[in-house]
Amino acid sequence: MTGLSLARSPQTWHESVRRASDLTDDSSGLGPDRTLPVLPELRKLLPGGLRRGSTVAVAPSPDPGCGGTTSLLLSLLSAASAAGSWCAVVGLPTLGMAAAAELGIVLERFALVPHPGPQWATVAGALLDGFDVVVVAPPGSVAPTVRGQLAARARQRGSVLVPFCGPGRAWDGADLTLSLIDGAWQGLGPGRGRLRGRELSISASGRGAAARPRRATVWLPATADLAATLYGKVRAEVSPPPAAPRHPDAPVRRLHLV
Repeated sequence: MTGLSLARSPQTWHESVRRASDLTDDSSGLGPDRTLPVLPELRKLLPGGLRRGSTVAVAPSPDPGCGGTTSLLLSLLSAASAAGSWCAVVGLPTLGMAAAAELGIVLERFALVPHPGPQWATVAGALLDGFDVVVVAPPGSVAPTVRGQLAARARQRGSVLVPFCGPGRAWDGADLTLSLIDGAWQGLGPGRGRLRGRELSISASGRGAAARPRRATVWLPATADLAATLYGKVRAEVSPPPAAPRHPDAPVRRLHLV
């Protein structure tokens, strides 16, 4: 394969490279399927899924004690990743691969650039050329020109740009912004128990058809009957089988459930 690559003339290489502005809708990924799927729990916030060519920002809660933003981010990518999309994350060195896999990210189609350096925008722009979804976490404030360039690159290439905003920051001009309002873990009792899921309240607002804010409460990780179970909405009553007669000399076993 190396020999074939070297045998190609400079003219051939030049002819195989196309300008982003020359791409048609079909060649840029904006053909009949213009959206990427999202989890059912997020469809109320993104009714049509992740629209190719759009910018969807993820913002944390104003309450510094409210976590869950990273879980929301990974859940936003999981359905698209499972469906075959390639995803990349730029500038999140603390992102856990195990957590990503547990939330449905296919690691074989997932790229992480933890430390892009001052050229993070250049790295993100290059990834937008070949990845379906590119998450970017800038180290500081972003100039309007840089935001506009990355958004234009996403539109040209048919990718989805997902700015991951830090506390107190916003990505002005995003087509849609998912903001975490509140979050709480469920499953712990008084001094004991096991974390079973996190309830997150999320709002979505943006431009155009998304100008009217929407709000939804979701469970992450997504479990169909988790909320119903925790709140007692589903109470399965199963009659125990009749007990077999016990021999008078058989030991008595006691089971204490907490």
